[in-house]
Parts: sequence; structure tokens; C-alpha cells
Amino acid sequence: MADVAPKEDEAALQAAMLARARAAMALSHAPHSNFPVGACVRAVSGQLYAGCNIENASYPEGWCAETTAISHMIMAGENQITHVLVIAEKQSGATPCGGCRQRLSEFVTKDAVLYLCDEKGVSQTLPFTDIFPSGFSL
Repeated sequence: MADVAPKEDEAALQAAMLARARAAMALSHAPHSNFPVGACVRAVSGQLYAGCNIENASYPEGWCAETTAISHMIMAGENQITHVLVIAEKQSGATPCGGCRQRLSEFVTKDAVLYLCDEKGVSQTLPFTDIFPSGFSL
């Protein structure tokens, strides 16, 4: 799931990312947790990549929305993220889990932005480093 994002207008960027994340969340496969999540990442190129969480019978094994979005980005040949947006149907302001924070940290730029959402839209904007200041590195 990829689209080119607006580069200049932050409100337009947020709206585009939110629309992609909501559409992805609607496709969530969460029969065990009943906790649908959608995510959208913006690559350096401006392309948007969205994903949803996908669970399986050996719950909690499965993968998160952020992981799916990263996978779409990598499969498109990209490897740097400037913006991350997360939305959860049942929790306002949901942040990426610890595993996704590490996964994202491997691809985010130094000044990457994280958008957290509620049912109305983006409710908080913060630097990614605020939620994950020190991850594992090579």
C-alpha cells in the first residue's frame, strides 16, 4: 500500500497518512486480541506505506501494523522513514510496542516524527527519539 505524500503541508501529510492507516486498520486480522491497529510510514522519497496488525493461532505470535508498513517499504526498495503514524481503534494515543520501536529505530531518520492518534485524528506529534532514545545498534 503506497502513495506519494504531500511534502510541504503538515496537515495534508497527516490527513494522507491517517487515511492510509485507517484503511489498513480496517483490514486488521485480530481475532485473538480484538485490538485492530493501523500504521503508516513516510519514506524519504515521500511515498507512504501502510500496514495493519495480523495475528495467528499461536497468539501472541503474529506481527504489528508498524512491521507490516515497514515490510511494504522495504519491498519497494526504500529504507529510511521520516514520519510514523499509529492509530488503534480501541486506544487513543497508542504508541508502537517495544519490538516495533526497535524495528522502526533501524529505519527512522535522526529527525523522524511520530504522530499518535485518537478517533478524531492526530492528537500528538513528537520526535521518534522521545519514545525510543536508545535502541540496539550494529
